[in-house]
Amino acid sequence: MSLMRQMLEAGVHFGHQTRYWNPKMGQYIFGQRNKIHIINLEKTVVKYLEALNFVRQTAARGGDILFVGTKRSARDIIAAEAERAGVPYVNNRWLGGMMTNFKTVKSSVKRLKDMEAAQTDGSVERLTKKEALMFSRELEKLNKSIGGIKNMNKLPAALFVVDVGYHKIAIQEARTLGIPVIAVVDTNHSPDGVDFVIPGNDDSAKAIELYASGIANAILEGREQRLNGLVEEIQEEVVEEAVAEEASAAE
Repeated sequence: MSLMRQMLEAGVHFGHQTRYWNPKMGQYIFGQRNKIHIINLEKTVVKYLEALNFVRQTAARGGDILFVGTKRSARDIIAAEAERAGVPYVNNRWLGGMMTNFKTVKSSVKRLKDMEAAQTDGSVERLTKKEALMFSRELEKLNKSIGGIKNMNKLPAALFVVDVGYHKIAIQEARTLGIPVIAVVDTNHSPDGVDFVIPGNDDSAKAIELYASGIANAILEGREQRLNGLVEEIQEEVVEEAVAEEASAAE
């Protein structure tokens, strides 16, 4: 099935009500039907493929893409696809300073990991009933807020965002740090601050699944390219060393 057909079936072309439109998205709008803006999928396909290419190249260079999607229709998809690609994600609430104040966030991540270790080694069993309850509540809270980034040891190479309206702070932090942003932008939002705009429906779970799975696949493809490249480099080094040894032995 062609990408255009997949997008049609997922409802990617359905924008928001015409009265809520953002004129900055005008170039991506095909027309309107029943007071709903229709997005030009020919343009979406091109922009989406550009984004996938960038993601593939970023992953091939060893960079991580941070998935961000906290609205109800996106949460589970964002977590599942990010985990499949082995990258960090935020699917609950973006905590202000999550990237610009990364040192503080890392200390919270350390606390989360220490608590998980305590759970594994049986330390929790020595707590009183009240202490165990407080421990359980704190662990749940930490997992909810930063569980998706607990293995993010450095700032991401790029952000993938679903619904820019929900995540203005995340995009602003990325801009401050010079981190590229890939984002799904619907007809009611501004594409300002987004490096790779994917014009499309940001409410439909099917559409979100299409974007997120495509980005995840591109990451996995990029990682494979990187791995193959490293294997080739190692093989070349082994051959060069063998040739050098032969040459010195001949002398």
